[in-house]
Amino acid sequence: MPRPPLPPFTESTAMQKVRAAEDAWNTRDPERISLAYSEDSWWRNRSTFVHGRAAIVDFLVDKWDRELDYRLIKELWAYTGDVIAVRFAYEYRDAAGQWFRAYGNENWRFDEDGLMTHRHASINDVAITESDRKFHWDASGSRPADHPGLSDLGL
Repeated sequence: MPRPPLPPFTESTAMQKVRAAEDAWNTRDPERISLAYSEDSWWRNRSTFVHGRAAIVDFLVDKWDRELDYRLIKELWAYTGDVIAVRFAYEYRDAAGQWFRAYGNENWRFDEDGLMTHRHASINDVAITESDRKFHWDASGSRPADHPGLSDLGL
């Protein structure tokens, strides 16, 4: 089933794809998120390698068991044809209550149906205080349209 917008990407459709990914990840619903990836999608996430939708679901379940109160902002960095590069930051706390902001870059490749076939993610975590948090919206879903993006926040 096609997952628009489809490649080849324009600046507008690449930005739509990035925002759709951000919105989906902010649901923290692994099953829903996995549907944006091809059946045999291949990931490198930090030092973890993941292959296929079932493994993506397992990976995300484990991720959000550890990363609590997760909120993510993605920003388009570059695009061409069937490839999109993004930079992102997300905030979360661990079970002990320590807050973190994770900074990273992702490179995505898509098939003709708009499903992501490859995801390469490089991520670094920085401990922050709760008062240093910048991502404030209801944890139930998408970042509000009027909430600043990464560049607006100086990130």
